[in-house]
Amino acid sequence: MDKLFGIIRLVAAMAVVAAIVGQFAYSAGQTAINPFNFFGYFTIQSNIIGLVAWAASARFILAGRAQPQWAIYLRALATTVLAIVGVVYNTLLANAGLNSFNLQWYNDILHIIIPIYAVLDWILLADRPRLPLRRLWLLLIYPIVWLAVMLVRGATDGFVPYPFLDPASGYGSVALYCVLIAVATVLVGAGVYWLGGLRTLSPRDAAQP
Repeated sequence: MDKLFGIIRLVAAMAVVAAIVGQFAYSAGQTAINPFNFFGYFTIQSNIIGLVAWAASARFILAGRAQPQWAIYLRALATTVLAIVGVVYNTLLANAGLNSFNLQWYNDILHIIIPIYAVLDWILLADRPRLPLRRLWLLLIYPIVWLAVMLVRGATDGFVPYPFLDPASGYGSVALYCVLIAVATVLVGAGVYWLGGLRTLSPRDAAQP
């Protein structure tokens, strides 16, 4: 059973790679593409976090080694940000016509299939302990850095990955969305940490927090 968990995570990681490479190649074939813009999307970066987390986890599982703390926390981060990607995209952005996600199959993988997988992986494959809430702040580092970079870019070179971060809508509106993203990260992250304590399909190599 342990090996199966590792194989499943490798498949998920490869699906992310295929989707990102396929979308990039397709977009580049249609028009000139700026890699800094393409990889600036929260969706792309969150999926990359997921693929790294699952590939690392698979490596330890298939080698018969215990997963270290950093691998568990990385999976927690991946689960949190990908859950947010799935909810935000399918409630706010599905009809926004984002230029970097114009190939439907790959778009579905990155915005629907992988976010669903991330949540199911965390809930059903219980090779993780309940993480302490005192370390919940770790989940905020990446979203805060991403928001800071995107706000600077929006005010300087004009690149805005999502409509709700467009300075043209007013900085009050942008600030509100930034607060909502931070709150969503805390709430979803707290749920992810709590779910870590559930015992379901558990391999032998769960790490201690």
